Amino acid sequence: MSAPRSLERNRAELADFLRSRRERITPQEVGLPSGGRRRTPGLRREEVAALAGVGLSWYTWLEQGREIGVSASFLENLSRTLKLDATERRHLFLLAHQRLPPEPGKTWCVVPPLVHRLMADLPLRPAYVLNLRWDVLAWNAAADKVFGFSSVPVERRNLLWLLFTAPSMRALLDPWQDQALQILSSFRRDFVRAPQDPDIGSLVRDLEKVDPDFRTWWRQQDIHGPCQGIRHFQVADIGPVVFDHTSLSIDVDRDLRLVYYAAREGQAQSRSFEQWLQTEREQAARDADVLN
Repeated sequence: MSAPRSLERNRAELADFLRSRRERITPQEVGLPSGGRRRTPGLRREEVAALAGVGLSWYTWLEQGREIGVSASFLENLSRTLKLDATERRHLFLLAHQRLPPEPGKTWCVVPPLVHRLMADLPLRPAYVLNLRWDVLAWNAAADKVFGFSSVPVERRNLLWLLFTAPSMRALLDPWQDQALQILSSFRRDFVRAPQDPDIGSLVRDLEKVDPDFRTWWRQQDIHGPCQGIRHFQVADIGPVVFDHTSLSIDVDRDLRLVYYAAREGQAQSRSFEQWLQTEREQAARDADVLN
């Protein structure tokens, strides 16, 4: 039986893609001598094969679009050899495996200015930005009123740390234990994506030292069901408020996400919550006018 046409097309596109990326790299870029005149620009096939750790015949067949299997580890080596960026790496995996590559996970990132503008345009909807380690990198005024991020030292401005060490967070989530267990499960899914990252590992070790609940639950290795998108908060001056919430990926390469809350429609506390935020916003504007 012949291969499906889509796979044949993928192999042809893979061959063209590999050839184009091989030809754009100079020998000097990978630490090889130029070797005098070359019939084509860039690296030779035998040079790519040697750098990627495979035989010349096998790599030649791959670049010719033949029907051969490739492992994820080889594709990672090939990505490094051909100096592919994140977008090109994903394209290579899609062509060769018909699926995206496993992402190693990163805990660093910078919040783009446009995301700050987006959150500022949501004055009645708490929103904040997390990285893979769950550091709170940015937030809007509504989120600060609910979570008090600005009052936390920068080095401890981490959602998981606050969840288990800040009395204000324990008072905010009602009931705290049920929601904390669910949130911890969500964090564990991010943790396994960056097992070698020293920052995320140190966060877990520090929490194990300071909070017995975290230490017990983390070592139990329980995985609870996926988040249902609902949070029950006891908001100061308002009382119990039910929120719908979601997490939106805003930078896949840097594991940057926007977490967005909206008080559930139809409940009296929702109207009170939004009126409270609006009053606080107007007061802040008046205070700013006085200072100016």
